[in-house]
Amino acid sequence: MSRVPSLSSPFLLGFDEIERALDRVVKGADGYPPYNIERCDRANGQPERLRITLAVAGFTRDQLDVTTEENQLVIRGRQQDDKARQYIHRGIAARHFQRTFVLAEGMLVLGADLKNGLLSIDLARPEPERVVKTIAINEHE
Repeated sequence: MSRVPSLSSPFLLGFDEIERALDRVVKGADGYPPYNIERCDRANGQPERLRITLAVAGFTRDQLDVTTEENQLVIRGRQQDDKARQYIHRGIAARHFQRTFVLAEGMLVLGADLKNGLLSIDLARPEPERVVKTIAINEHE
């Protein structure tokens, strides 16, 4: 079954990169760790802010990595099994994860905090400059 591109209109020029970004998002959505995305209140004319909060119980700061790679925010968690422990029941797995968010052009990562098993990452979306440019029309006879 072939997929019809959603951005295939002849009036949408140069949006093929967005189509590829949407494909990456769909492929990377496994559900772990769970997360929230919230819009934060604007204050004193500041740009719109967003906060991504991931539930990373059991991870320490040293086991988490938050990076931006091109136009993506990548959060990785790496835990090691404690070989010295002998479990009777193991319901909490030590598991690696990678969660990726595609960022719009101009999005800024302001910082990250880890508190009570929740990793919060703040982002800002500055207002884009409104640019109007007149294009000269050449006349040929």
